[in-house]
Amino acid sequence: MISPAAMPQRQGLLIILSSPSGAGKSTLSRRLMAWDETLRFSVSATTRAPRAGEVDGQHYHFMTHDTFGQQIAENQMLEHAEVFGNYYGSPRGPVEQAMAEGRDTLFDIDWQGGQQIRNSPLGAAVISIFILPPSIAELEKRLRTRAQDSDEIIARRMAESADEISHWAEYDYVLVNDDLDATESRLIAIIQAERLRRSRQPWLTGHVRALQQEFTLRGALS
Repeated sequence: MISPAAMPQRQGLLIILSSPSGAGKSTLSRRLMAWDETLRFSVSATTRAPRAGEVDGQHYHFMTHDTFGQQIAENQMLEHAEVFGNYYGSPRGPVEQAMAEGRDTLFDIDWQGGQQIRNSPLGAAVISIFILPPSIAELEKRLRTRAQDSDEIIARRMAESADEISHWAEYDYVLVNDDLDATESRLIAIIQAERLRRSRQPWLTGHVRALQQEFTLRGALS
């Protein structure tokens, strides 16, 4: 019989977290990383120049346009997009390595990136979760409370939020972030349940066969 210590590792999951700006996605991502230190956060690649204080491999993987283009051509980007003349994307190699190690990877990306990953060869391992604000008024309040952006940028973010929210039905799970602690608890419950899906535990087949062999042996001895 298989003991818990001898259970083969499950394949790692790809956890996609999306939301309009201000709905709490980044805060929830940090909380999930603190909850489970085995979680790997997907560090995006970009062709833009590093800003003051940014560290290569920690904040972004900084690449030249040529290198990034080669990565796309070789199907080494799970998702990518061009924003104001620079490319951003999620490298495939580190994600596949984490999957093989039984570690889950967390993606903090928009609906377009999530759609590309769901349609990629790794799509079967994806869990997608969308975070909604309790109201548009509350969303704008949170953006203004951060005191990081001008009125013009806030107006642009609000307009982008309308498009982002319109894709909510494409996700496996949708949570309304009306209370941060409660939303965190629901997120953790989702991840724990997904990890326990029968299809994600290949070792169970061998365990059941061992149980059946025990029944057969008992019958032969009785």
